[in-house]
Amino acid sequence: MLPHLDELYRTAVRLLKGNRDEANDLVQDTFVQAWKSFDRYERGTNARAWLYAILMNKARHYHRRITTRKVVPLSDHGDETLLDRVEGSAPLTAETISDENILAALERLSEEHREVVLLADVQEFSYKEVAEILEIPIGTVMSRLSRARAGLRSHLHTYAGEFGIGMSKPGGGSE
Repeated sequence: MLPHLDELYRTAVRLLKGNRDEANDLVQDTFVQAWKSFDRYERGTNARAWLYAILMNKARHYHRRITTRKVVPLSDHGDETLLDRVEGSAPLTAETISDENILAALERLSEEHREVVLLADVQEFSYKEVAEILEIPIGTVMSRLSRARAGLRSHLHTYAGEFGIGMSKPGGGSE
């Protein structure tokens, strides 16, 4: 199970929109749960998929818990929070779409769509394995993946336009 630790962590970071501390906790919770329920693991089956199923369930619980938290200001300066006092910086101009733009586009997807992209396209699980991990029908996996990829194309097209990058049309021309 430990050989999968790093890739589980990377996936957890993406699921939690870059929050590395929470991702670390999520992966630790995943391994604790795996250890507690190891008697239910069937030897010879896909241990990686089993760990991802646990990770996805833990991530869903995390998202439910986080949406019920109350927001508390970070300072005692009335309504002003620490974020209100941080000066913004001028946007950078890029010639290509950066990894950060791709990750930002991924984060703009809904949780359901982000999960299938991470499992199918990043971790390269088969549609059947993704369906088993997320406990959804394979048709739902294909539908969500199609919509997620369309969303990513749309978001990345927007980033490209903001940076003045011409996008190729399927026929070979540019816009």
